[in-house]
Amino acid sequence: MINTLLQGILLGGYYAVIACGLSFMFSVMRIINLAHGSLAVAAAYGLWLLAAKAGIPPFAGLLIVLPVMAAVGWLLQRFILERSARGGTLLPILTTFGLSIVIDNLLFEQFGADTRSLAPFIGNLSYASWQLPGHIYVGKLAVMMMVTAVLILGGLQFFLSRFALGRAIRATAEDPDTAGLVGIDARRVNAVATAITMVTVGIAGAFLGMRATFSAYSGGPQLLFAFEAAVIGGAGSLWGTLAGGIVLGLAQSLGAQLHPQGFLIGGHAVFLLVLFVRLSRFGMPVLDKLAASLRTRLRSPT
Repeated sequence: MINTLLQGILLGGYYAVIACGLSFMFSVMRIINLAHGSLAVAAAYGLWLLAAKAGIPPFAGLLIVLPVMAAVGWLLQRFILERSARGGTLLPILTTFGLSIVIDNLLFEQFGADTRSLAPFIGNLSYASWQLPGHIYVGKLAVMMMVTAVLILGGLQFFLSRFALGRAIRATAEDPDTAGLVGIDARRVNAVATAITMVTVGIAGAFLGMRATFSAYSGGPQLLFAFEAAVIGGAGSLWGTLAGGIVLGLAQSLGAQLHPQGFLIGGHAVFLLVLFVRLSRFGMPVLDKLAASLRTRLRSPT
C-alpha cells in the first residue's frame, strides 16, 4: 500500500506539470486552452525529430524547443487568442478547439499513426529507480518530474509576487482596464504570459515523450488529465494545481489496485466528485441570485 501511495504521489508530479500551463493561462486571461494537449504533443514531436534526425538528446533539445514554444505562445496570443477574446468567453474555447484539430491532423499527416517515444534517447532514465527500505522502488524519472513540478510552480509563484512583470500580469488578470490606466500594456503582458505558458507546455511534452509513447492524437487524453488536475486543485491556483495532480495520481493508482480498468475510472470518479461538491457549494448560490434577479425584472414595470 505504501508503494502504491508513493507511486500515485509521484505520478501527480507529471499531472501537475502538464496542468500548470492550463491553470496559469486561466488565472491570467480566463481562457481555457483546448489546444493545450495538442501543443504538448507537438513539442514532444519536436524533441523526437531533434533526437532521431539530428542526434540531439532530448534534454539538450529543450534549449531549442522551449524558445520556439515561447515564440509560438507569443504569436498565438497576438493573432488568435487576443482577437477571439473580443467575441466573448465562448469564442476562445471554440477557437482553441479548432486549433487542436488542426494541430492533430497536421501531426498525423506528417508522422502518421505510429507511436513515438523519447525513452530510447535518454538511456536508462525512463526505467531506472532507487530502492528504498521495505522493497519500495522509486523511479528516477518520476522523482525528476515531481521536482520539476515544484520548481516550475514555485518559480511562477515567486515571479508573480516578486518581479514587476509578474505583478503586472497579476494586475492585468484582475482588471486590465485599470491596469492600463497606470501604464501597463495589457496586450504585451498577456503575450508574455502566454509565452511562459507555452514553455511549461514544452516541458510537459518532454516528460510525456520520456515516460510513455505518444502519437498524433495523444493530445486529447493529456488535455483531459490536465483539466482534471486543474479543477481538482482549483482552477487558477498554482499550488492547488500540484495538489490536484497528486490527488488525481493517487486516485488512479488506488483505482488500478481495485480493478484493471480502475486506473482511469478512479481519476474520473474523483474529478466528478470534486466538481459536484464545488457546484453544490458555489454554483447553486449563483443560480439563486440569477433567479432572483430574473424574478425582479419580470415583476418590474416595462
